[in-house]
This record gives sequence, C-alpha cells and structure tokens, in this order.
Amino acid sequence: AVVSTQSTGEDLLSEIQDCQHRYLTTLKTNTDKSKCLSEIKEKFDQSHAYSDDKVQLAMQTYEMVDKHIRRLDTDLQRLEAKQRSSEKTSESRMFVDKRSDNKKSGDQTALPFSLISGAGEGLDMPVDPNEPTYCLCHQVSYGEMIGCDNTDCPVEWFHFACVGLTSKPKGNWFCPRCSKDIGK
Repeated sequence: AVVSTQSTGEDLLSEIQDCQHRYLTTLKTNTDKSKCLSEIKEKFDQSHAYSDDKVQLAMQTYEMVDKHIRRLDTDLQRLEAKQRSSEKTSESRMFVDKRSDNKKSGDQTALPFSLISGAGEGLDMPVDPNEPTYCLCHQVSYGEMIGCDNTDCPVEWFHFACVGLTSKPKGNWFCPRCSKDIGK
C-alpha cells in the first residue's frame, strides 16, 4: 500500500506540473484560465488526500509496532520472573544430615549455598517466613556453610563468615558453642 501510494503521489505530482505548465501557457495566450486553475486545485486536493493516507498508514504502522513491542516486553518480564522462580526452586541446599552415614564416616564438606543473591552483603531480598534459619546469626542459608560435627548441636549449620572461616578446615569442625561444651 505504501509503495503504490508513493508511485501514485509521484504520478500526481507529475500531472500537477503538467497542469502548471498548461496554465502558464494559457496566461500567455489569455485562454480559459479558470479551467486550468480548477484542474490544478483538483490535483492538489488529490495530492492532499494521498498525503493524509500516507500519514494514516504511518500511524497505523507505528501503533502496530508499538503494540508488538509492548507484548514482547510483557513476555520478557514473564520469562524473567519464571526463570527467577525456577532458579530458586531448582537450587538445592545440599544439606548433609548429621545423623546420616556420610557424616558418621567422617566425610563432611563445606557446602555452597547460593540461594539468595548478594549473600553475605546483608539480605536485601524478602525471605519466605517458612524458610528455616541457621547459624549464630539466625539467618537463612546463603554463601558457604559448614555443619558442626557434634551430632547434638542445636544449630547444626553455620555461615563461614559468622564463624570466622574462609575455607573448609581439615578434620572435624565444631561450632563455638560445642567447642566450649567439649572443653568443659
């Protein structure tokens, strides 16, 4: 539609130039000026109508593109929200039960936790009230954590930073509370 409007507009412009040439010729010969003027006016009115059509087509195209962009933005927001929620549910905490065979055999590892972005920098995300808390700080799991080797430890899991660790210690590890109890 735009291409045909463009070519029609160019054809009309050519016709207007022909009418203009005829009018200038009639001025010299003093023939029917009003007929030429009315023909030029008619051609300009047609040109104006074509211009309005082109503007209307441009506005419709803009609105259609804008509608699709808004739909893409909405779809992108939904996809990002879905990915965030699936990341939260798909990440496992990799807890090792203290009373499991793994722990009894002395195979304890520091466990990475990346359930909350910005871990260790202050928990700025809302936390599910049903989420269990751990450590001396009574916060949810985040960052690297280590389990106390005392099977009767009331807290069980601790954030590295809260107990002054930067890496997993060799051998058994006991939390500060259990270390005091064992030392008594």
